[in-house]
This record gives sequence, structure tokens and C-alpha cells, in this order.
Amino acid sequence: MELNQLTAISPIDGRYGSRTAELRAVFSEYGLCRRRVEVEIRWLQALAKHSQVTGLPGLSPDSDRELEAIIRDFSEADAGRIKEIEKTTNHDVKAVEYFIREKLRDNDELRSISEFIHFGCTTWDINNLSYGLMLLKSRDEHLSAGIIQIIDALCSLAERWAAQPMLSRTHGQPASPTTLGKELALFAHRLRGQLAGFGKVAIAGKMNGAVGNFNAHLVTCPDVDWVEFSRMFVEALGLTFNPHTTQIEPYDHMAEYCHALIRINTILIDCCRDIWGYIAFGYFRQKPVAGEVGSSTMPHKVNPIDLENAEGNLGVANALLAFLAEKLPVSRWQRDLTDSTVIRNTGVALAHCLVAYQSCLQGLNKLEADTEKMNADLEDNPEVLAEAIQTTMRRHGIENSYEKLKELTRGQQVTLASLRTFIAGLDLPEATRAALSDLEPGDYTGNAAEQAAQIIAAWKEK
Repeated sequence: MELNQLTAISPIDGRYGSRTAELRAVFSEYGLCRRRVEVEIRWLQALAKHSQVTGLPGLSPDSDRELEAIIRDFSEADAGRIKEIEKTTNHDVKAVEYFIREKLRDNDELRSISEFIHFGCTTWDINNLSYGLMLLKSRDEHLSAGIIQIIDALCSLAERWAAQPMLSRTHGQPASPTTLGKELALFAHRLRGQLAGFGKVAIAGKMNGAVGNFNAHLVTCPDVDWVEFSRMFVEALGLTFNPHTTQIEPYDHMAEYCHALIRINTILIDCCRDIWGYIAFGYFRQKPVAGEVGSSTMPHKVNPIDLENAEGNLGVANALLAFLAEKLPVSRWQRDLTDSTVIRNTGVALAHCLVAYQSCLQGLNKLEADTEKMNADLEDNPEVLAEAIQTTMRRHGIENSYEKLKELTRGQQVTLASLRTFIAGLDLPEATRAALSDLEPGDYTGNAAEQAAQIIAAWKEK
């Protein structure tokens, strides 16, 4: 059976293939081969520029351009050739080295220095830097962009409904009112904070040989400051240098990367569930999409499928991210191979994030607030004013304020009229009594609208 979107086992390459296509060039086998070739060639170029690496002359401009072209023009056919070589070597990184040697064989200058390809390197010198570059690109160009779109959408909705009063529901029960805009803005505020932390995660890399001690380097070229040279090389790639490792960079940075994404995804799960609930209450209507079917048997239904899809994919992503963060930093002694197969699933975890972000955004873009429904809910629950009444009573020294309001409202059918009758009998200044009597649930939103405006303004000023 031919492998395509219909026959793929994973939904990432099947059902969601069109939605995750942008990650294929980053996290596919092609993407990994491409980064490995890039790191190997950059290392060769760096060595050639170092005057104390004996036996390796500097590169001519023409040869340097030829090496650049191998990186720039790396193709699927090139990746295929590497996999062909791997059938013989049974070693994926050694296959990359032999591939580069093949590429250089028609250039006398480059062929003469081909023994310096992979000089002093262990496999994981190349791999850790390759994965670091993949993580960097996926964060900066794909994941962060998706999260920013969601924050933009939340802020747009929050700005539109910043002052729209809405019944709060603490423990699922009617509680002091808020505004719809403030509740949406809160998710934007939380996401912004975690996105900033995600962007600051240092993606580390190492280039220090078989067990992290520069053993072969110092025997071969003892006059080279290999620690400083390695630091400059790793940082030139845009990564953070880790000078103290075993054979592998210990993945602590990657665990932090995964945990940062888990926190972002958890906020989005919370957001999707809340909005799903507001749809169930009727606070939100969903804009129907022409031709879309909500149920196979109930024609009237417009289901919140985008939010449900987002929640499901966020859950899968978090499960994989948690496993990566838990497993990768654990290695027997100086290195075992369990990380090699596990880390290849990084792209799967991030692809589920990407699908979820797209679904969440689609769900947000379908929302239309039913303000009449929200206003009616407030009118039906005047007991939420009990907090304001009993707090005002406390302010004016009326004893047992809380208990009196509890007796009046807890488990009782309360009306605005009954509350006003209660207020009329209170020993309060006339102006205070009048203000309390005029208060309605829709007015009792504190500074919710102002909070929404502050969050939106802060995001726009970023």
C-alpha cells in the first residue's frame, strides 16, 4: 500500500497532514539529515579558519562557496542518498559524513581535507546541535506564531466585549458578576506570560567529543583552546553552549522547553473548556460554516468541534511532552541509546500542538456573544448582590451582616424586590441605602472592564 495521507498510521501525517505540513521540513527524517549536514559542514569551516588546527589549511573562496551550496541546496534526493548509504553503514550520522565526502570528491582542495569532516566528533555532537536548531526554528517560526495568533484573537474578542456583564460561576454556581471581555482577556494575559518564558528557554548544545572531555582534540591539537573554540561554534549556531556534559548534552534545556509548552497548552485546555461551557450555557453562539454538518442525525446542531479537537490534541501533545521531559534527561552512565528513538518523537508532540493551536483559533473565530442571554441570566440571579449588601453592612458596623444575608439568600428564591425590601430596613445612611437599592447585577462588575482594557493595551504595546 502506498504511503499517503489516506494510508498513514499517524493522524499527524494522515488526517492532519495538510495542517502540519510546515513542520515536515523541520522534523522529518529529511529535516534531521539536512541539519546534520549543516552542522558537519559548519564544523569543517570553523576548523579551517583556526590557525592552530594543524594539517588543515584555510579554504579558498570557491571551496567555501561550494560548501555553502551543499547546505543551501540540500534536497530530498540528497536525504535519500544519505539513507541509501545508511543501509551499508547501519549508522545514520556516519552516513552523513560519507555523503559529504561524496559531495567533495570532484573538488581537489576539498577532497584533500575530507579527513577533517567529523573531526573530533561523536555522533551526539552532531545530533544535539541538529535537534537544537530544529527546536529553535519550530519555536520561533511555528509554535510561537500560533500562540500569538490565539492571543490576538482573544484580545480582539475581549476588546469587543470588555464591558459586557456576565454571571460568574464559582464551583459552577452563580457568583459575583464579571465581564465577558475580562474573562477572555485573562487567558490572553496568562498565555502572554508563559509565551515570554517559552521564548527565554535556552536551547543548549555541546561539541566536546566522545565523553565530553575533548580527549582526542587535546591529544591531536593540544595548543587549541578547545573549550573556547567549541563555545564560539555552538553560539554561532544560535544555541547556548554547555561546557559540562557526558557523551550527550543532558537534555535539561529540552525538558524545560517541553515543560514550558505544557504550561501553555494547559492554559489553552482551560480556555477551551471554559468557552465550551459558555457555549453550552448559550452565552456564545457559533457562526455556522456553509456546508458544514454538526451531527449525522440532528440537522440543527452546531457543535463546538474545533474547541474539542483543540483540547484533545493538547492532551496528546502534553502526554508526549511530559514523557520527553521525563525520559530524555535520564541516561545510563556516559550514554545509552534510549534517547535516540525517543527524541525522534519530538516533531510528533509539536505537530499535535500546531494542530491544536489551529483548531483553537478556528473555534475562537466562530464565536458570537448572545448578550441577551447573559443579561437575562444576571436578572434571574439577583442573589449575587448579597456580597455587596453584606460588605456595605459590615462597613457601617451592622452586626452579623454575613449571617443575615445568608439567612435571606442561601437556598432561597430571591428577587430584586425582596433584596430592596431588605435594604430599605437597614440602618444605613440614606445615600448609601439608595445606591444599594439602585444596584443591579449587570452593574456589579467591579473593575472587570478596566482589567480587560489593561491586558489588551499591554499586549498591543508588546
